[in-house]
Amino acid sequence: MRKMTKKNKIAAVALSATLLAAGGGAAYAYWSTTGSGSGTAAAAKGTTPVTINLTVDPNIAPGSPKTITYTADNSKNTSSTPVTLSGAHVSGTSNAGCSPDWFTATVPTDSTGKATTTTVVGGDAAAALGTGTLTLNDDPAVNQDACKGATITVSVDSQ
Repeated sequence: MRKMTKKNKIAAVALSATLLAAGGGAAYAYWSTTGSGSGTAAAAKGTTPVTINLTVDPNIAPGSPKTITYTADNSKNTSSTPVTLSGAHVSGTSNAGCSPDWFTATVPTDSTGKATTTTVVGGDAAAALGTGTLTLNDDPAVNQDACKGATITVSVDSQ
């Protein structure tokens, strides 16, 4: 084996430093590259709205709450939809003189009074949403006879 001279040692160190710098530069260039790109996505076409149905027990009279049963029809959709009935109110009556303001309507709520949310499965035509009440508020100072035999229209708000 040949003995390394001082000149050969300097050349070996210089060569090592050059290789290290070149390799380090390649790694630096690799990790510091930049670029850009783009992509596309298709937005949903939407769904048919869920239909809210309600039935009210018959023979409403002043001061006697009647049960409103709420159901949802999601038969035209394939996906499930969460439904929250956020409010109900009487929007009209069939008899002149029977004021919608005399009525109070409620929606299904939990034990804290918060409106409940029900997930209605896609394809379900009669999902139960719960019950509320419809009350003709008794006001002894006002003759409410105009409401006898009236048809009461209840409107429901949902989220």
